[in-house]
Amino acid sequence: MIYAANFKTNHTRKTTKDYIKKLQEKIVTKKTEDSVYIFPPSTALDRFEGDFTVGTQNAYPAQNGAYTGEIGVEQLEEFAIKTILIGHSERREHLGESQEKVAEKFTFFKEQGFEIIYCIGEPLEIREKGIEAVMQYLLAQFDGIDITYEDLIIAYEPIWAIGTGRSATVEEISTTHRALKKTVDKPLLYGGSAKPANIKEIINIAGVDGVLVGSASLDADSFSQMILS
Repeated sequence: MIYAANFKTNHTRKTTKDYIKKLQEKIVTKKTEDSVYIFPPSTALDRFEGDFTVGTQNAYPAQNGAYTGEIGVEQLEEFAIKTILIGHSERREHLGESQEKVAEKFTFFKEQGFEIIYCIGEPLEIREKGIEAVMQYLLAQFDGIDITYEDLIIAYEPIWAIGTGRSATVEEISTTHRALKKTVDKPLLYGGSAKPANIKEIINIAGVDGVLVGSASLDADSFSQMILS
């Protein structure tokens, strides 16, 4: 299983350092085949030692340059970071990242040899139209994306379940993951209010290869409980 923590705009450099130290102490007994990823805010990126991978939540598709407020490959190389989240619904919705821009970013970081966790998801009005509408919406988010890329992980996050406390039902997750697997033969994570209370149920669903965790990952005790479940 893959357990990925997306801190979003939470934690500082100090609290991230403390968090990682605590998490590492707690996950020494995790299954060797399980993988842990941590995505801190860019101000907290650093070199960390442990049985986990640190990635960046975002970066500009450039080595460096005149891109005010952005970080590029040069800044990530300082900390040996080669993993990135791309396509998260919050960046699509709040920051206006179009599919064209997302695909451009994907292609750039693929060419740089980054491991990519690529996010897709649908809003509630699409979900309410049924699975066919959902799949049409989700598959459109692969436009311009090389789904055969070796270092690709997909994260399915129903937008209506992110940060709402409402997770998709077992049937909704199972049906969507099965349908996605027919098109994209890659590790497939579920994201959307995954937490200690429902983690066992989620990871036991066929087609679920792990979870991308938001608010429940902000506390090392909570996240480690999920990893060791």
